[in-house]
Amino acid sequence: MTGKLLYEGKAKKIFETDHPYEVEVFYKDDATAFNGEKKGQINSKGILNNAISSLFFELLDTRGIQSHYIKKIDDRRMLVRKLKIIQIEVVVRNIAAGSLSQRLGWPEGKELPGPVVEFYYKDDALGDPLINDYHVAALGLATPDELAFLASQSLKVNEILSGHLLARKVRLVDFKLEYGKSDQDILLGDEISPDTCRFWDSETNQKLDKDRFRRDLGGVEEAYQEMFDRLRG
Repeated sequence: MTGKLLYEGKAKKIFETDHPYEVEVFYKDDATAFNGEKKGQINSKGILNNAISSLFFELLDTRGIQSHYIKKIDDRRMLVRKLKIIQIEVVVRNIAAGSLSQRLGWPEGKELPGPVVEFYYKDDALGDPLINDYHVAALGLATPDELAFLASQSLKVNEILSGHLLARKVRLVDFKLEYGKSDQDILLGDEISPDTCRFWDSETNQKLDKDRFRRDLGGVEEAYQEMFDRLRG
């Protein structure tokens, strides 16, 4: 690593670089679920998430979505722009699954009439609770214009990724995005991977994401590898 450790999260480490506005992201094999209650390791997860996220960020860049991504350094490291993270997680849902199925009483797999955008307060101690526009304003997390941008940008990401994945026989069920500020610009940050998305095979509905770890379904490493193989063609 080129500099000191700045931050260590559940799945990644962030290191400083010689450039004050750039940092290195190191992807770990550690896996967690249910707000850290379940922990484990997935062999080569860090390598695959780094590769998959790089492919997605590169695709989005060609479609006009700006992100923190600069380049993939090696198997586990990515060079990115340093961001001041906005404490809002944006979730876009196309198909009922997970917590949405539980909240609405809908069977998992039910198609939504249109994409649903949700906001969550990024706070591990509180369990990242679901919030709405009024909570965002009360907490001072973003202005109305900024929140509208997060929603519209996330829907654009959804449109791009959904079409790209469907061509590879993968349904984008739902996914989480994070954003941050670089000067006055709001850029897409974090990662886009089987850790942060639900991917289902479009013909069999086989899960190709971290739900295999969450639900003890087995074949976790194979699912991550399958997603990478489909993306690289």
